[in-house]
Amino acid sequence: MNRKEIVDEILNRKAVAVLRIKEPEKLRKVIEALAEGGITIAEITMTVPNAIQLIEKMSYELDKNIIIGVGSVLNVQTAEDAIKAGAKYVVSPIFKKEIIEKAHQYDIPAMPGCFTPTEIQTAYESEADIIKVFPADVLGMAFFKGILAPMPHLKLMPTGGVTLTNAGEWLKAGACAVGIGSALLDKEAIQNEKYEKLTENAKIVMNSIKSVLNK
Repeated sequence: MNRKEIVDEILNRKAVAVLRIKEPEKLRKVIEALAEGGITIAEITMTVPNAIQLIEKMSYELDKNIIIGVGSVLNVQTAEDAIKAGAKYVVSPIFKKEIIEKAHQYDIPAMPGCFTPTEIQTAYESEADIIKVFPADVLGMAFFKGILAPMPHLKLMPTGGVTLTNAGEWLKAGACAVGIGSALLDKEAIQNEKYEKLTENAKIVMNSIKSVLNK
């Protein structure tokens, strides 16, 4: 898939699983359990041990319908290493124009993290594909409505503050998709290898999304 096609898939599927787990050997089963529940876009963050190697491994081993990306990218070299390993999109908690430019060199979408109206618009003008509003729980859904009123051209995705049951509410507030991590990844379930709990959580998120889309 090219950059546009990957963005379209994110906009269509609506949910990105943000994966920060301390047990990388369980990552494949976590991703597969989430996919079984309907969340098929997985962001492997650089805070996961051996993240680059895992991106390469998951990109090769998993069903091709699952779109693997990299998160928590803070510099250009990390972005390039992850893309070469197989990452299909690059997410950062911060806005750096050079990370966007590097991703686009490889025809890969870039999603920088932004917080203020000026930063968000600057990222848009730097050709960010989707803008990750982070941490979204500090700003809330009213912020999305407020930003999009004068700037409806923006594609905003909240990360932080998205729960199993409020994903649909974020979309109603104007989000183009949602990033969800800790609420989705039940630590006790992962530790005890009760992966069916993750499938259940993913289904709850997708039902929340579908309840809005079907109206």
